[in-house]
Parts: sequence; structure tokens; C-alpha cells
Amino acid sequence: MFEIRQVEPSQLPLALLMTADPESTAIKVYQDKCVAYAAYLQEALIAGLLVAVDEESHRAEIFNISVYPQYQGKGFGGALLSETLQCLSGQGIEYVELGTGCFGYQLAFYHKHGFRVDRVVKNFFLENYSEPIIENGIQHKDMLRLIWRSTEQREM
Repeated sequence: MFEIRQVEPSQLPLALLMTADPESTAIKVYQDKCVAYAAYLQEALIAGLLVAVDEESHRAEIFNISVYPQYQGKGFGGALLSETLQCLSGQGIEYVELGTGCFGYQLAFYHKHGFRVDRVVKNFFLENYSEPIIENGIQHKDMLRLIWRSTEQREM
């Protein structure tokens, strides 16, 4: 059985979170200020999501969505993201923002879930990560900031 639950951020193992963010020091900085959601398959943890929520401004920021490699590409991450966005919208959150690299499978994934490009942060990965992040033989340099608006989802 597949199930999504809200959990304590500390219940998401560092090894899982590092499948999405290779910088463990960055994870430790944002993990404590986040709400965590986890996906379980037959009671085994397979995916996690960390989101910081600011109810006053009706905004949230997803810092990490990660799926163990053997479960990637099977819809679990998408289900976790959709459920989280639905929960946040139900709490009155109107905007959900996140940062990601400028290329790779994750762009199509986020666009499929209603995120749109908001802006580019030049040299983010060069200035904030101790080791180069390489994907498909290309080094990530700039970060795309994507935004999901609950009002746009109702219009779709």
C-alpha cells in the first residue's frame, strides 16, 4: 500500500535527502525550519519532501524533494508533490517556490505539476556548493527559481 504522511523532518534520512541535494551542510541548515512529508510503500520509506511554510504571507518554499533511486520514475515523487501542494493550498498557501538547476528531467517534472519559471539566480551552484554538480556531463551553474500559484491551478 502507498501512503503519504506528514512526519518530523528528522525522520527523513540524510542519505535520502542527498539524492536531491548533494550538500549535506545545506540540508542541515534548512531541514529544521521545514515541515516534512514522506511517502511509504508497504510501510517502507521511499520518498521525502521538505517545505518551509510562512502562513502569514501565504507562501511556502520547497527545499528538497527526494526519492530513493530504485523508486524513481514510477510516479511516487509526483504523487508526493501533488499531495503536498494540495495540503498547502488547503492551508491557504497561495504561492509555492523552489529552486532547481537549469536543465535536466526535473524541469519537465515541475512543469507537469504547474510550476513556472520565475527568475534565474546566476552562478548559484558555483558560489554555494563545495563540489561541482554534474548532470549528463554538464555542470550546473545557475539556479532557476520556479513558482506554483494556487490560483493558476484552479483556472487549469
